[in-house]
Amino acid sequence: MRKTSGVRGESGAGTILMVGLVATILVLTALVIPLYWALSVRHALAGAADAAALAAADTASGLVPGYPCDNAERLAAANDAHIEECAVDGRIVTVTASRRILGILVTASATAGPPPTRAD
Repeated sequence: MRKTSGVRGESGAGTILMVGLVATILVLTALVIPLYWALSVRHALAGAADAAALAAADTASGLVPGYPCDNAERLAAANDAHIEECAVDGRIVTVTASRRILGILVTASATAGPPPTRAD
């Protein structure tokens, strides 16, 4: 005669455990992937802001014709970014670029200009 344990109907408990584990992994993945994507966009946006600031500083110093903020906007647009703010102080230019990703506004700032002079 076959002996039964105190708990009846344990068959399928492993399946339920695996379904719960897979569901948890899927939910965590669905949360983490957009965060990594936003981080990647942030790094690309920082590069776009740097390039826009350099272009604007070159324009402010007279190396490139045009208006500094117009050239910065043009370069930022080529990198899928938008210039939120552009401040020119002599030959030093500070730009703030932005891009919207998944409904979140991501921003990055950069400053460019001639190297500082050392007063001896």
